[in-house]
Amino acid sequence: MTDSPMTDSAAMVTEQLAEAIRAADGRAQDVDAQARDALADTAAVLGEGGAPAQLAGAAVAALGERAAEVLREDPWAVLGVPGVQPSNADAFARGLLGADAAPGDGRRAGALVQWLLERGALHGHTAVDLAEIRAGLAREGVPDPDDALLAIVTDGRVMTFQEEGDDEDESEDGPVGRVLLALDRLALAEESLADGLVRLVSTFPGPDAAAGGPEWPGPGAEPAEGAEAEGAEGAADTGSQQSGDAPESRPGWDAVAAAAPNSSAAALIRAVAETPLVLHTGGETARNEPVALFHAARELGLRAALAAAHADSAHRLNAGAEGAGGAEDTGDAGALPLAEVLATTPRDGDGALALDLLIVCDAPSLDVELAATLVESLADGARLVFSGDPGDLWSPGPGRVFADLLAAKPGPVVASRQPDFGPIGELVSGIGIGEFEPVASPDKEVVLVQARDAAEAVHRAVQLLGDSIPRALGIPSEQVRVVTPVHAGSAGTRALNTALKARLNPGPGQFGGFDAGDAVVHAPSPSTLREGVVRRAVPEGLEVAFGEETAVVPRERIGELRHGWALTAHQAAGRRWPGVVVVATPDAGPELTRQWLYTACGRAERHLSLVSGMAPAALQQNVAAQVARPRTTRLRAILAGE
Repeated sequence: MTDSPMTDSAAMVTEQLAEAIRAADGRAQDVDAQARDALADTAAVLGEGGAPAQLAGAAVAALGERAAEVLREDPWAVLGVPGVQPSNADAFARGLLGADAAPGDGRRAGALVQWLLERGALHGHTAVDLAEIRAGLAREGVPDPDDALLAIVTDGRVMTFQEEGDDEDESEDGPVGRVLLALDRLALAEESLADGLVRLVSTFPGPDAAAGGPEWPGPGAEPAEGAEAEGAEGAADTGSQQSGDAPESRPGWDAVAAAAPNSSAAALIRAVAETPLVLHTGGETARNEPVALFHAARELGLRAALAAAHADSAHRLNAGAEGAGGAEDTGDAGALPLAEVLATTPRDGDGALALDLLIVCDAPSLDVELAATLVESLADGARLVFSGDPGDLWSPGPGRVFADLLAAKPGPVVASRQPDFGPIGELVSGIGIGEFEPVASPDKEVVLVQARDAAEAVHRAVQLLGDSIPRALGIPSEQVRVVTPVHAGSAGTRALNTALKARLNPGPGQFGGFDAGDAVVHAPSPSTLREGVVRRAVPEGLEVAFGEETAVVPRERIGELRHGWALTAHQAAGRRWPGVVVVATPDAGPELTRQWLYTACGRAERHLSLVSGMAPAALQQNVAAQVARPRTTRLRAILAGE
């Protein structure tokens, strides 16, 4: 029996598929081989220069697959590897170059400038004063910092900016201001963010074109030509196409504002009706106002998304949605973490998010790069709302986006009139205006605990979390967190987590320093943090329960895990727990600001214990005088110029 043409065709397709699979496997093997070769070559160069071969993985991640070549050409490029200090880089350079490794080598100065700017970014700065960089080069022994900086600036290895000075500080050429240096990625992010905001404002179709009229010519009116089918489906899911609901039958902005649950929510809805960019401020109670706006937008037929900084914040928005108003008052606001909104929202034919309105809560947590990505993702004519508490700490990453926007006012600012009630709300509100006064707390919602020093503060915190709070208030230990200003030091997160592990889950740390039952946080970057509990070790790594999701942290990334009973306020920002123990001791130094204490105490829902190693008068002085640590940013100036 001979094969039919159909059989021949099927055989041909099968063979082609098999060949494609073999080719894909070959490419994967080639990639794996290249990666292994890159690691081996980099390890060899590191060893030759006297550096630990274990740095090879981090070096390849930081410098790329050509890391070995890069390091041979410029040994000081090793400063781009996280954790490497100038003294380490100098020793490595001497190992490779011998006597040719001179302190005035231009490559050394260039690497040091990059390192100093990266250190500035770790402290939140998007740009650094030229004088500070010069002083840093001098500290590191660069023979002629001025000549070195001139060469670096002339070569365009960093971006330079001239700030405008005061009118009285003028030369013959006009006002004189300081010179700022910036990493390319941060300078471009600030400019992109400003440009994107200007684009949204300039392409806004105007209030007369808003939903509720006979037509809605904004970005969500019709799927763009060539848009993917899933984008059209996503638009229907988010409310832009409601079956049987003709545009003229929908309510208008005035109607949905009149139905808002309170006057502040109504003011927010009216502001969004009139302008494309709105800034909304308020505390925890005021979070129902962006929820009400989201319901109103859905009722108007807009494609809207409600985003929070992370899953915990989104969960709280959803849990508190009932009573927020709107026709879809179901007790679930539909809030999602911002990363999920950016990753899963359908996109139109131009690649922009298929949204008419994006509401972003927890706005103080946005660093400049994330904010730029967000704004770049919005289509022309879309509306954007940033909502948050201006008293909270600025982002863990570089920038102070929300604060700069509130200062520049590129759109109207709607301030909520809803206060946070109860003893915790009263204490936090007082801190926000620079006052620290005892509050009436008949049910022990707020307890002040005095400690003589940092060691006693740690002891008190462990006692509170391990015994007093669960026994007296019925809040389980796993629902309580300790918040402290810094990681290092005798009352930092490391010391506290060591003591808390010994009390709550003692063990040898047999799985990379962790045991089953340990509370952990996974923070692959300063702006990304997930809370979890270790379940068990598996061949691939460590199995961790992150809320309702269980994931395996690979062996090579277990170093990104930290114990998570105690957190810094930056890590805790935007999150809340039934019980919180705040540790404030003098060794925290300049970190112990009004902004820090406001954020830390605001993490508590039902109970707050404040363990202070300072006299009440000293703590009051900190709250009154020690305001937020300054950050050098350019966003406000860019917006003013545009």
